[in-house]
Amino acid sequence: MRRFLRPGHDPVRERLKRDLFQFNKTVEHGFPHQPSALGYSPFLRLMAIGTRSGAIKLYGAPGVEFMGLHEENNTVMQIHFIPDQCQLVTLLDDNSLHLWSLKQHSGASELREECRFTLKGPPGSPPSATQITAVLPHSSREVLYLGTESGNIFVVELPSFRVLEDKTITSEAVLQRVPDDYSNRRSCDFVEALREHPKNPDQILIGYSRDLIVLWDLQNNKATHHFLGSQQLENLYWQRDGSKFISCHYDGSYAQWPVSSDNRQPEPLENVVPYGPFPCKAISKIYWQTTKNGLPYIIFQGGMPRASYGDRHSISVVHGSQQTAFDFTSRVIDFFIIFSSEPTAECDDPSAMVVLAEEELVVIDLETAGWPAIHPPYLASLHCSAITCSHHVSNIPLKLWERIISAGSKQNIHYSNMPWPIDGGTNVAPDPPQRDLLLTGHEDGTVRFWDASGVCLHLLYKLSTVKVFLTDADPNENMNTVGEDEWPPLRKVGTFDPYSDDPRLGIQKIYLCKYSGYLAVAGTAGQVLVMELNDEDAEHVVDHAEADLLQDQEGYRWKGHEKLKTRDGPVRFEAGFQPFVLVQCQPPAVVTSLALHSEWKLVAFGTSHGFGLFDHQQKRLVFVKCTLHPSDQLALEGPLSRVKSLKKSLRQSFRRIRRSRVSSRKRRGGSGNASEVQEANAKFDQEALQEMELAPVQRKIEARSAEDSFTGFVRTLYFADTFLRDSSRHCPSLWAGTNGGTVYAFCLRVPPAERRMDEPVRAEQAKEIQLMHRAPVVSILVLDGRGTPLPEPLEVAHDLSKSPDMQGSHQLLVVSEEQLKVFTLPKVSSKLKLKLTALEGCRVRKVTVANFGSCKTDDYSENDLAVLTNLGDIQIISLPFLKLQIRYPCIRKEDVSGIASCVFTKYGQGFYLISPSEFERFSLSTKWLVEPRCVVDMPEVTSNNHVHHKSSVENAAGKS
Repeated sequence: MRRFLRPGHDPVRERLKRDLFQFNKTVEHGFPHQPSALGYSPFLRLMAIGTRSGAIKLYGAPGVEFMGLHEENNTVMQIHFIPDQCQLVTLLDDNSLHLWSLKQHSGASELREECRFTLKGPPGSPPSATQITAVLPHSSREVLYLGTESGNIFVVELPSFRVLEDKTITSEAVLQRVPDDYSNRRSCDFVEALREHPKNPDQILIGYSRDLIVLWDLQNNKATHHFLGSQQLENLYWQRDGSKFISCHYDGSYAQWPVSSDNRQPEPLENVVPYGPFPCKAISKIYWQTTKNGLPYIIFQGGMPRASYGDRHSISVVHGSQQTAFDFTSRVIDFFIIFSSEPTAECDDPSAMVVLAEEELVVIDLETAGWPAIHPPYLASLHCSAITCSHHVSNIPLKLWERIISAGSKQNIHYSNMPWPIDGGTNVAPDPPQRDLLLTGHEDGTVRFWDASGVCLHLLYKLSTVKVFLTDADPNENMNTVGEDEWPPLRKVGTFDPYSDDPRLGIQKIYLCKYSGYLAVAGTAGQVLVMELNDEDAEHVVDHAEADLLQDQEGYRWKGHEKLKTRDGPVRFEAGFQPFVLVQCQPPAVVTSLALHSEWKLVAFGTSHGFGLFDHQQKRLVFVKCTLHPSDQLALEGPLSRVKSLKKSLRQSFRRIRRSRVSSRKRRGGSGNASEVQEANAKFDQEALQEMELAPVQRKIEARSAEDSFTGFVRTLYFADTFLRDSSRHCPSLWAGTNGGTVYAFCLRVPPAERRMDEPVRAEQAKEIQLMHRAPVVSILVLDGRGTPLPEPLEVAHDLSKSPDMQGSHQLLVVSEEQLKVFTLPKVSSKLKLKLTALEGCRVRKVTVANFGSCKTDDYSENDLAVLTNLGDIQIISLPFLKLQIRYPCIRKEDVSGIASCVFTKYGQGFYLISPSEFERFSLSTKWLVEPRCVVDMPEVTSNNHVHHKSSVENAAGKS
């Protein structure tokens, strides 16, 4: 068998790779993109959300999550839980019904689609005859009542979805039971609402859009009561005792109707237009909740005056003399009220209102005075301001973690202390093995700190950089206050705010040192802020420094945006990360790279014009280096400038065409016939085969011209203590890689601690490397004498890493878009390389060093490179020999924003945006896996409709 093995095939290594590497997409963090439907089960205490792409997600207690996806990818229009069952029904916009169940499978519980059904009418009937508009799961758990546009109500058996034609409630049958003077004026088309009587399951309330409401007796198949209003009907709601129901209407009014024992035609007890007398928007949904003190809660969506507030998305809560119209910044999809579901309870006693808006979930505490919002433990609105960058930090020390939580708790004083009310199921996943932070930078100049340790991505703390600058927004403006005489009594709720006061505030780069507590953030207008963590509020002056990256070179004129204006004098900051120095790059272009060395107290920054080094202890600029090529005119226009040179664009286009023609002629002239090519390809020697493991034919990669735009764009910065001048003495160094394939290396002289404030940090350029094909440099890394990446600053001092091997020779790894190349140090001679573009046609987009541990033993782990390419696949490459270990497809190659947003963790996990509001979490490691694992109570119901007993089903996968 050995002769059939590929050269370089090692069975032991193959087994080890299976113990180290495994690809899984584990959980989706954030808020579902384009939600379209909401459902809630009081029995299971689970909430369901459907989306326009056909996804359905169930949520309960923190950590209890399930997800399913309809094969059709159609919009989910409605979600209804089957009473007292772990089942739910979804209605899609293609008029199909789908039955889902939480069932046990291989010792785990998962959300499964049981069956699907499409209601069909008789041959030749119009589509409206069976277009479903209302769904009522009956409390018997045996049938569904389906209201349609034609006014007919079909009865469907569960779980078979068999239509019970003999039980169909036709519009003609309804009109026969209605007096002639009503039937002549009203047609029974378009069923708006179906509601089961809360005390008598043999009666259902049918609401037609033209304001005809009928109470139908299911046993005798006849109408017992009819109610006629004067406005188009929107929705219905039964009061708890069944003596009255509420109807809401298109004109912004609602009416309360009594249900008497006799058959006389009832009149409404009251007809209220809450925000009249002027024309108002429709009230699309209403609740009437009884309480022990006698004053009901009346909660309704809409009803605002059309002329002045027609663009508002509101839900009003009225309780006695208290009235508040909660104003949402995005469209309200649906809402529900959590109240007492005990059959023996006399009152509803509502505790919380759950609102699904288009861009966020908002939960209001109805038990606490003032009705404050409840801080959600999941479904965070990640995109409350657009995400501009991400940064992950693994294994946060406990002290730093507690200080960040403490700072965040001071920001949450306006939230309710009520426990999370949607608490169905039990999270039985093991506690996270470590504390992880995910930091997101946003367009409005904020940085949000998320607890990324487990299944729930929970906001810990929000940092704002706005206070350092002068903007149009007033930082003291409070949008949540309600004036005493203001009418309607609007109160803004939620965190979603897509509008930035100034796009220059946007955060582009973040770097947090978890050992020292130093944080560096850089923005769109060339601003670099260095911060430190303070447990108390403080007022101080932020020191300013400017870094002129053009170094007064003539002939260059910045055409982009201006720098941000800073505040003069002391600025008051909240407890948390507080800036103490601001470095302003000139020109004020986007900061493209950032590095912080907290042990040396240095911060390096780069833009499209060059890079610089700043000593944040002495608050002094060490040096700047301009990387601009004379042809880099586009680099001077800035991302927010609309000015572009038409002549330059045309010139570049013709130049590319000319180059491609010349290279194609060279290929045609140099190529022989097919047999010669095959013979040439067959002459690979055995050593090359072992080295590259049957590499495919290499593609011709054209060298990039130095005149191509943005060659001076600084892509990466890296600090290292290594051998740069000679092999006997190591020294601190700074490395920079550009878009033009140039690597700069600077020797740094950092004074010892006792003279650190007295002597300046000095820098001197020691090396300059130009890659042959001028491919953009994505990452730079130094490997010690053992071939191990150098530890992070202060990592050795905290006994969390071995000291680097400074005896053997160091190696420099340069990762460009096209290849990975290892050089010896200090001579910088090429040692080995791995070509990616030439061999596979892909380009490197992201790369990081990840530690992979074996799932079989705790004694073995290794460092490898995780590489994401422009094709969306992830390759794991060994260090220091650059051998491809395994390749996984991860992101669609068309998803450019998803690839650009990807961030790896130190232990083989990653995150990328699958929509503006959602992160997909994935794992490359067999050992580090974060996924839902939960228990949901499954009821067994006897024939008398009482719960007989409960069993628990465990969910390990959480996904269908």
